[in-house]
Amino acid sequence: MRISLPAAILAGSVFAVTSASAATTLIYGEAGPNRGVRAEATQWFVDEVGELSNGDLNIDVQWGGALFSEKAAVQSLRDGVADLGSVIGVYFPQDMIAYGLADLPIPNADPWVGMKAIDEIMRTNEKVRQNLADQGLVYIGTYTTSAVQVGCKGKTIETLDDLNGLKIRGVGAYGKVFNDLGATPVDMSVYEAYQGLETGLIDCTQTYPYLVKALKFDEVFDSYTELNWGQIGALGVLMNKASFDALSPEQQQTLLTAGEGLADEFGRILGEANAESVQILKDKGTPVLALSDADRQKLIEAGQPYIDEWVQRADAAGLEGQALVDEYKALLTKYAEQRDQQGYPWDKAD
Repeated sequence: MRISLPAAILAGSVFAVTSASAATTLIYGEAGPNRGVRAEATQWFVDEVGELSNGDLNIDVQWGGALFSEKAAVQSLRDGVADLGSVIGVYFPQDMIAYGLADLPIPNADPWVGMKAIDEIMRTNEKVRQNLADQGLVYIGTYTTSAVQVGCKGKTIETLDDLNGLKIRGVGAYGKVFNDLGATPVDMSVYEAYQGLETGLIDCTQTYPYLVKALKFDEVFDSYTELNWGQIGALGVLMNKASFDALSPEQQQTLLTAGEGLADEFGRILGEANAESVQILKDKGTPVLALSDADRQKLIEAGQPYIDEWVQRADAAGLEGQALVDEYKALLTKYAEQRDQQGYPWDKAD
């Protein structure tokens, strides 16, 4: 097989076909470390590709930002620095505008339901597929950070009124809504939040359940409030289109099949990790609170202007924003009903 990918060749990371085995090896760029729930799911994806292809297609993961940082992922994949890799959509609001649909404050607290909904759109919506193709990219599969929650030190959020005057680390539309409701926004990464809470730079941080254990937030959280609102879900695997097009149809299908299975596998992993983290808090006696239905409705209403704003930007990109929002909401309902009627896919496998 002869492959001509000048940008990737110059970058030194074009996939290779070994003469001994004729197996194709793809280079995967991952800014995160080789540990934690997402790393576990990425390794599952790698193993699944190898198994589905009977060893014909291999993936070599370069962990810890060895090839590019999370903020350089999209351009690096376009340039062929890696054949495929992880992309966090919030860092690329315009390039990943279609994928950003999964970051909107649209009610859904179930990680699996959210992943299945956005995964179907990214695979089947022709305008979304073309938008990525025009950027030299192909969508492969999705992760999620799971439901947006809030943890605090020295403070407690029992109602939305408690947000007033609190210094909160927030991200995306969620952080903007906290600000609209009276909180003072503080710009820092979630990895800096532990120290921020400890030193008093922030009172609370937007977080996700599994991070309680992963980042040892149980050591600094005095309270934890479940918002049951939305997710940061634009987090997934994208591929350089030239690399994808150079593969055989069978190899392409292997990647797409493994990528589609990623939502199910990560849903299983994340569900267990989330439950374990919340239990750690409960075992320590840390209050685990939930907002009232009335306050949750206020959050939903406060988030609507940011959904409307996204719709306008999506329209400007030729994506029919409102139609995408409607499709996403319909798919959330579809997969929630499927879960309720059939259970999760991993429940059937047990």
